Amino acid sequence: MPSHLVWSIIRNNNAFLLKKRNISKPFSTEANNLTNLASFRYNGLIHKKSVGVIDGPSRKGFTVVYKKAKRQNKPKFNTVRRTMKTGPRRSLYKLKRLLQKNHYRTDLTKFALRRASAVLRSQKPLKTKKAAKPAAKKAE
Repeated sequence: MPSHLVWSIIRNNNAFLLKKRNISKPFSTEANNLTNLASFRYNGLIHKKSVGVIDGPSRKGFTVVYKKAKRQNKPKFNTVRRTMKTGPRRSLYKLKRLLQKNHYRTDLTKFALRRASAVLRSQKPLKTKKAAKPAAKKAE
């Protein structure tokens, strides 16, 4: 089915919508939605090609999940998972090259890089703060 038709059907009612009071745009929890906004552009269900970035196995690097357009009618085979854990700079470069060289949703390249860098940032250990030393009493 055309993606515009599917979007008009699932736009207001689907299992992935998160509607809250006083929020004009609802959020979405579906896979391959890079911004978690419920909109036609970012929806991972309706397009032939979609990209998602998730946490890597054992919290090392990140995994890129993308759909192949040629396998659209075979859901078991249409998603490809690729783990990138060669270091932050190289992994981000490989992700950017993957999306650009394959002409793969160039409108989502920036959002995929943002999501990947956020995943990498979340895996860094937090710096421990030094406890403040108690003030020494003056001897009189």
